[in-house]
Amino acid sequence: MSSTITTTVSSPSATGYRLNGDVLENYKFAPIREAQVNREMTQRYFTDMMEYAESDVVIVGAGSAGLSCAWELSKDPSIKIAIIEQSVAPGGGCWLGGQLFSAMVVRKPAQKFLEDIGVPFEEKENYVVVKHAALFTSTILSKVLQRPNVKLFNATAVEDLIVKQNEVKGVVTNWALVTLVGHDTQSCMDPNVIEAKVVVSGCGHDGPLGAAMVKRLQSIGLVEKGNGMRCLDMNAAEDEIVDRTREIVPGMVMTGMELAELDGASRMGPTFGAMLISGQRAAHAARASLQRQRDAEKQSQNKISN
Repeated sequence: MSSTITTTVSSPSATGYRLNGDVLENYKFAPIREAQVNREMTQRYFTDMMEYAESDVVIVGAGSAGLSCAWELSKDPSIKIAIIEQSVAPGGGCWLGGQLFSAMVVRKPAQKFLEDIGVPFEEKENYVVVKHAALFTSTILSKVLQRPNVKLFNATAVEDLIVKQNEVKGVVTNWALVTLVGHDTQSCMDPNVIEAKVVVSGCGHDGPLGAAMVKRLQSIGLVEKGNGMRCLDMNAAEDEIVDRTREIVPGMVMTGMELAELDGASRMGPTFGAMLISGQRAAHAARASLQRQRDAEKQSQNKISN
């Protein structure tokens, strides 16, 4: 697959350099008051918090699997999606290919996902190569954030789950800096919540905040505690992660490398196809869960009316 990259270059003129027809010489911004900036940011953010306090799907973790899930899921404009990412910069470990190297390797046939979002790649026999992993991450992040039914809350951590009658009903959130630092310095810093019909967890394998949802479900006995992620085996790992992507308890779909901590799958190292397709499969599992809940609610209403 090949792609054409078009670059716009400024050309000199008698009055200075031009960019899109505007003379840059004596360039001046329109005036604004500092309070206007404050109000604009504050109003928009808290409007989003009000709007997404009840969401159809909350995706925990904006790594490659979480973003892939958001892309696929957001194709249905009727599904309201909130993405929670504890880091300031979304993307997880997908800004680099591995060991600070740039290129991203994606095994076939997962290149079809790259084609879907418009990421160019170099064709090989059994795999493709994206020239820089950040090209994938920046592209999918940009396109997901343009969806009218998606809101990303970054620098926000999920501290716990809302669980009722052994079904996951949402997430408990806090500013990431409070989660990482504030609880050690303050006696109490109560969190906030987002109710959701489905939570998709893509917190990654074990780490400071990795596998957070698996650990919480294990601690309350909703899933069994296993041996955690096995050692690296690329050929086994990618198939295992995709095959095991599913709704693990009612209201909770799991995707990406967090599944390795749950099921004891192998780690895969710097090959990314399973992250993309696991995210895609998680979106289908989330849709199925939403449909199951709608059907159950309809049956309950029919029983009441009869």
